Amino acid sequence: MICFLTGRTDDPATGRLNPANGFVEELRRRFPPECRALFVCSDPDDREATDYYAGLLKKRFEDAGFGFRSFRSLDGRNEEQTAELIGGSDLLIFAGGHVPTQNRFFQKIGLRALLLDYPGIVIGNSAGSMNSAETVYAQPELEGEAVDPGYQRFLPGLGLTKTMLLPHYQRVKDDVLDGLRVFEDITYPDSMGKTFYAIPDGSWLLVEAGKEELRGEAYRIRDGGIKRISADGEAVYL
Repeated sequence: MICFLTGRTDDPATGRLNPANGFVEELRRRFPPECRALFVCSDPDDREATDYYAGLLKKRFEDAGFGFRSFRSLDGRNEEQTAELIGGSDLLIFAGGHVPTQNRFFQKIGLRALLLDYPGIVIGNSAGSMNSAETVYAQPELEGEAVDPGYQRFLPGLGLTKTMLLPHYQRVKDDVLDGLRVFEDITYPDSMGKTFYAIPDGSWLLVEAGKEELRGEAYRIRDGGIKRISADGEAVYL
């Protein structure tokens, strides 16, 4: 299995796949001929969102010259066919969205077990990348989550990477939620004894042959502090 874990695969400013830090180039080198793709949702009950984002990403890839033999979606409408759909796919694209909602769906369909011997490519977008970790840090996102004592910030993930990613850093680094600064008041304290990697859009994580390589600008958050470990155009092995 090869994983391309991103904040988002496309660039909203251009409406195209984001080529930054070699993403498109590296994917093109590994992309299977006659590719059978499967878009895996973030919310199994939001059919409209699943159809919209699946169609949007399919167009983004096709506009960049990637062809598909088939492009299907997996959500609540066909979850009973999960094993068959995974087995018949060369490429899995995990949607972005609300991390805990997607995590519950992944657990319900037994996705982790189905991926143990999966030989294809996985592309993660935002929540899909975060839920690919062994342990997922579900950074509070919605109103009420930061102050809810029952909200679980650490969840079991798919185990495709050891790295806990925090996407969209350029956009969310100054966010305030429930009166708390998301990073300084929530994430930094949660990093005691743990390590997170914050990445802006355009940076991504390559997982291949047992190695994990961050491409582009990235920040390591550990034991209550933050440090930039790479710049745009650079790469670092974790």
